[in-house]
Amino acid sequence: MSNKNRIYWVYWIVLTVGMTGYLIMQLTGEDKTVYLPGKTSHGHYQIEMACSACHTDPLGGGEVLQDACMGCHGEELERADDSHPKSKFTNPRNADRVAKLDARKCITCHTEHREEITLEMGVSLPNDFCFKCHEDVAENRPSHVGMEFNTCASAGCHNFHDNRGLYEDFLAKHLDEPAYLKKASVKPLSAGKAYELINSYPVAAYPIKSLTINDADTPADVRNDPKVMQDWLASSHSKAGVNCTACHMQSSAETKEKIWKEKPGYQVCESCHESQVKGFLASRHGMRLAQDLSAMTPGQARLDMKKNAHDRELSCTSCHGSHQFDKKHAAVDGCLACHDDKHSNQYKQSKHFTLWHKEVTGQAEANTGVSCATCHLPRKQSRHENGTFVSSEHNQNDNLRPNEKMLRSVCMQCHGLEFSIDSLADRKLIEKNFSSKPDVHIKSLDLVRQRKDLKKDIEGM
Repeated sequence: MSNKNRIYWVYWIVLTVGMTGYLIMQLTGEDKTVYLPGKTSHGHYQIEMACSACHTDPLGGGEVLQDACMGCHGEELERADDSHPKSKFTNPRNADRVAKLDARKCITCHTEHREEITLEMGVSLPNDFCFKCHEDVAENRPSHVGMEFNTCASAGCHNFHDNRGLYEDFLAKHLDEPAYLKKASVKPLSAGKAYELINSYPVAAYPIKSLTINDADTPADVRNDPKVMQDWLASSHSKAGVNCTACHMQSSAETKEKIWKEKPGYQVCESCHESQVKGFLASRHGMRLAQDLSAMTPGQARLDMKKNAHDRELSCTSCHGSHQFDKKHAAVDGCLACHDDKHSNQYKQSKHFTLWHKEVTGQAEANTGVSCATCHLPRKQSRHENGTFVSSEHNQNDNLRPNEKMLRSVCMQCHGLEFSIDSLADRKLIEKNFSSKPDVHIKSLDLVRQRKDLKKDIEGM
């Protein structure tokens, strides 16, 4: 072998070893960008570095991905009144439809890393895909004659998985409601005894009683910090008997002894606020933590965020404060400290904020104001063996997929159906934070009204 060939082989070996080492480093580190086959969708981009979240078996195929999808979204689909459940497609009578569109698998409609074909809601099929199963819809629905199949998923029409806000019977029931309901308020959150019984509050360790600064079981340097002490004394924690060590004393990973931790993680909050933390970890705010990645920062978001907040790591205390745990602050100012989009920036000029300001200043009854949290962390009611519990859904994007999900949980507590659904379909109005009446009208309501009138005419013959 000539010297020239030897040099080429040395270069080749060095390059191969170097590239192999680089790829191994990328695989074992958090930044795995080099392995991404394409841009990730808006719903998953935050966890794109956690490849194993979806690809649990590198050699697995569609079934592995299906299990991963259901691992994150299965509970949500169970809660939904799904008009296209898996059972519909496993029914032998629908074998011809499965051959056209195998909707038993999530990846049939949601193929990741394909930005060039990905539409809203992460759908990667052409937006007329309903045609594959419903090409004869106009034969049974004369009102649909001439309608294009790319309009099926338009605002106010049909949602593939959950049509609870759009079923014909539901629309008919709420037709002709006034834009503003006489009684407008949201469900009050459970507190006190209800919280203790239903949310597994550790009352034995922390009896519910108001604590004073002399009760604070904290190191001397913290006790001498007036800001920390004042915030804690004003918080619901001190009033409920939750002392400093309840959050700050944790077991050492090495010695298992209790040690003081200056900045506890979200796991501490979970011991008393399990449902809230569960929602947070499922949300865009906390989904990175759920995959053991570093905390989300506003700078990583694809939405417009305030520049001075770009490096802030999101956790429970990002919104609630380290010691204040002020729900009123979290409900508005906690959001506006980061979000810098048009919708957020218009909030304080909206009628919703006027109502909120009146509530927090004592000029109006409790639960009549409309904060950011009122709409994006809506009240959810759950039943337990000890009673019914009302809490805030901390998955702030849960009712935005699609936004018609807000109809039942939020809008219709204060507004009639037609006003609500038209408003949610008006993108410009959303940007203006609902500062005026909607300029968009949903035709679905007119179709239901026509069918209802036709039915009356037939019955009257």
